[in-house]
Amino acid sequence: MAQDEFQQVCDQFSSVVDDEQFERFRWDRDEAPKLARLVELVKESFEGRRDFELAEEGATSDFKQYVIKVHSKRTVAVSVKLQDGKAVLGCDTVDRSAYTLASKEPVTTDYDNVDEQWIADALKTLISRVRAP
Repeated sequence: MAQDEFQQVCDQFSSVVDDEQFERFRWDRDEAPKLARLVELVKESFEGRRDFELAEEGATSDFKQYVIKVHSKRTVAVSVKLQDGKAVLGCDTVDRSAYTLASKEPVTTDYDNVDEQWIADALKTLISRVRAP
């Protein structure tokens, strides 16, 4: 039996014993590192831009959300998550901001396609939807 097959059998058995615990373990093992990488790439995109700040608001263990502050003014929120093997970047309005969005449609791709350029293009798409008050 190959190592991958053995790991699959172990995962199946773990799931049978306690599916809830297994899903937590599987998330920590498989998904959390991917989400952390997505967040890292988003943050790196804004490096060197002293006029921009990302403030984490409304995040959970499987979903990260950052309010984009420009010149210390709250504008919109960018969300980062994994869903069914896809990287998903979204944008939403936030409290205490007069900025609106032309569209709230998320930008997605298979996680394997994610790199610095995809993140930059996705953020460019989301930011271009922001409408001034």
